[in-house]
Amino acid sequence: MGTESESMLHLAAEAFKSKNFDLAADIYECQLACLGDPESRRELMVKRADALAFGGKFTEAFDVYRQASEIERLRPAHLANLIEYLSGTIRRQDGGERQRGNPYRAKEAGAAVCPGAGATGCGYEDFSCRICLSFLFEPVTLTCGHCFCKKCLERERKEKERPVVCKECKNVSAVSDSLSLRVNVVLSNLLAKWFPTQYQAGQLRREGNGLYAEKKMEAALEKYNQAILTAPTDHILFSNRSQIHSSLKRHEKALMDAEMACRLMPHWPKGHIRKGQALVSLGRTEEALREYLVCLSIEPDCKLAKTEAHKVYTTDTGHAGCVGPECKHTESYALNKAFYCRCSVALPLFVRGFSLFVCFPSRLFYEPVTTPCGHAFCLQCLERCLDHNPKCPLCKEDMSEYLVQRKYCKTVIIENLISKYLPSELMERQKIHLEEMAELSNLNKNVPIFVCTMAFPTVPCPLHIFEPCYRLMIRRCMETGTNCFGMCLGDDLKGFADYGCLLEIRDVKFFSDGRSVVDTIGKRRFKVIQHSERDGYNTADIEYLEDVKVEGVAERELQCLHDVVYEQAVYWVNSLKAEQKARIEGHFGPMPDKDSELQASPNGPSWCWWLLAVLPLEGRAQLPFLALTSLRDRLSGIRKVLLFMSQNRSR
Repeated sequence: MGTESESMLHLAAEAFKSKNFDLAADIYECQLACLGDPESRRELMVKRADALAFGGKFTEAFDVYRQASEIERLRPAHLANLIEYLSGTIRRQDGGERQRGNPYRAKEAGAAVCPGAGATGCGYEDFSCRICLSFLFEPVTLTCGHCFCKKCLERERKEKERPVVCKECKNVSAVSDSLSLRVNVVLSNLLAKWFPTQYQAGQLRREGNGLYAEKKMEAALEKYNQAILTAPTDHILFSNRSQIHSSLKRHEKALMDAEMACRLMPHWPKGHIRKGQALVSLGRTEEALREYLVCLSIEPDCKLAKTEAHKVYTTDTGHAGCVGPECKHTESYALNKAFYCRCSVALPLFVRGFSLFVCFPSRLFYEPVTTPCGHAFCLQCLERCLDHNPKCPLCKEDMSEYLVQRKYCKTVIIENLISKYLPSELMERQKIHLEEMAELSNLNKNVPIFVCTMAFPTVPCPLHIFEPCYRLMIRRCMETGTNCFGMCLGDDLKGFADYGCLLEIRDVKFFSDGRSVVDTIGKRRFKVIQHSERDGYNTADIEYLEDVKVEGVAERELQCLHDVVYEQAVYWVNSLKAEQKARIEGHFGPMPDKDSELQASPNGPSWCWWLLAVLPLEGRAQLPFLALTSLRDRLSGIRKVLLFMSQNRSR
């Protein structure tokens, strides 16, 4: 092919991209006159046919497609653009009709809700699976908190051959672990109690599927007959029975069931695939094509619908080449026949059995989460149980990995049901929760106290948390948003000392057994007013301490004392062995510089607290410094300690 021809073909491709389809078709027509190679002619004829189709000239387009197929049978890839255009046109027309208020379409739209709306229109909208749009049978709760039928998740994963995207939140990892998750026990029991007929139909369906897998078609059909008598508005039952009829070569019955599935749930893609397959078996390929296109208008990425549509287009029955105003492949037929009725059968919802929504402390579920083993708890209740033992409180399954991942996503359907059917109880539960959070957020009264070691303002204090009571305490500090708790030395009489330091959590690293390493830093000093306890850990009413500021001569004298003691401190630090100094700086960081403003901080210079933390003093000897509100007295005390240290070293 010459350079000029290549240039013209490039121009045609650009015209097609810019939606100038007439120009593209004309260029391809001119280039066809210069080609003799059959394979090249066929490829170019398909491109011209695509341009004609996108330009709305369907009669001419199908004539060119027919001519191309006469050279050599067309492959599915050759018709990809055509199918994409047809399915896109159906989607646009369907949306446009609803926007214009077409009375027929409006009636249809009110009968059932499309998959994007998350309802089935059959009386159990709150309990429908977003994949099959039917009753939620054997519900599995993903790590993202959304629920689907177990069978639907398994089928999606198998068909896609890769992690499947959650239909609700588009979370990929949520479904990749679906096979390791199990049925949500609370939700499954609730559905069985509220909807016994739908649940029974689901069991019959499962038994029928097992018989179908064993090639026992008549027995499988009998199970589905019973299931349909039990739940006559379930579109999946009719769809699956249609498949059984097809296997038994009863194509008329297969079509009747497929049509019923489409009437019950018009926006369910699989129903239209079933109908299309039944129509193909009956030789009605034009109508089958319409069903596949409708399916693609609902779910553009449906591989099965694309495959089946390609088969219809490339069949040897002669339809791929038919043209003229009577041809049912014309645009008017493909689009105008893509109407379908919708119906809704409302089932009464008996709101009962809400005792299933009660967690261990006899409270309504609040922020419900579902474990990998399928049991549901309040988030806080579950965490408290796991503080003591990394196993499910009900079935005792090990949940070490669950602890490490910390993927505590709320189970959406349970939360929505409680919100819808128990609003007053939920409001009361929320009120209790908010009151608890407000009480826990108070950093003056009932402040949580970690009884362990000395802590000082501005100084890092890493902690290893392993006791259940302190796991709870740390978690509450983070949940309330304060990220703070008090640190005090132990006391044999009172339980803990009368003075301490408020610590702020900077980071937490969790281990599989529930332990954690908490990185904290000292913030403020306090005096304990009242000792108390809560849920196994100590608490206290406290008041914060601040240094008393001085002025005039006293301030100048304080500055002089500060500079002298600072130089002594630097001398002592530099006199340490290299290994010892490196170890101290690795744990506490380097010694801070002088503060530009001596009395700017209510705690005084940060280097003082750093030095007190690294000096080889027992906690009891360090504690008095924490209680002092006079910077002069603190500096004098540090000076005496440094003098004592230097005298001991000289000896």
